[in-house]
Amino acid sequence: MEYQTTDFRKGLKMEIDGKPYVCIKCDFTNPGKGSAFYKLRIKNLETGAVIERTFKSGVATGALKPDLDEKEVEYLYADPDGFNFMDQSTYETIHVASEYIDDSANYLQEGIKVGLLYYKGKPISVELPNFVELKVTETDPGLKGDTAQGGLKKAVMETGLQVNVPLFIKEGEILKIDTRSGDYVERVNK
Repeated sequence: MEYQTTDFRKGLKMEIDGKPYVCIKCDFTNPGKGSAFYKLRIKNLETGAVIERTFKSGVATGALKPDLDEKEVEYLYADPDGFNFMDQSTYETIHVASEYIDDSANYLQEGIKVGLLYYKGKPISVELPNFVELKVTETDPGLKGDTAQGGLKKAVMETGLQVNVPLFIKEGEILKIDTRSGDYVERVNK
C-alpha cells in the first residue's frame, strides 16, 4: 500500500525500491508555478546510507508501507560475529550481525532494553532509548575549581564511546548520554 504525501513526517518508516528507509528530514515546497512537492532525506535502515527523494503532492508513488516489526529485547553480550539479544516475550536468544548494529554498539551495555527492528522477518537495526547511563573508564584528571562553563575534555566510556565532557568529570563517574547525538547530558548520582 502506498503512502499519501500528507503522511510524510520525520521518523516515518517506508519501503522504496524494495529497501526499508526512515525519514530523517521532510520539507514541503509549494512554488508559485508548478505543482507542490515534498523533498525527503531518508536513511536506509539496513545500510545506514542517506539519500534524498522528491515526491509530487498526492499519492507517493514508490513509497510503500514496509513489512516492519519491532520487538523489545534485552542486550546480552557481543561475540566475534555480532550481538546477542533476548526476546522479552519468548526468552529466545536472537543473534544480530555486526553490520546491522553499527554505531549503536557504543551504547549497548549488558541488560539494556532496546527495540529490535525486523524487516521481512530479519533483524536489521536497533532502536535505542534516547538516553543511556555509562561509566567513565578513562579521562584526564579533573581539576579543582573547574566549572561547567569551563572547557571540555575527552572521556572514554565503558563501551568505548568517546564523549566531550566538562573538565570536572572524573574516572568512575556515571554519565547520562544522549544516544541521538552522542553528547554528554549530565552526571548521574548513584
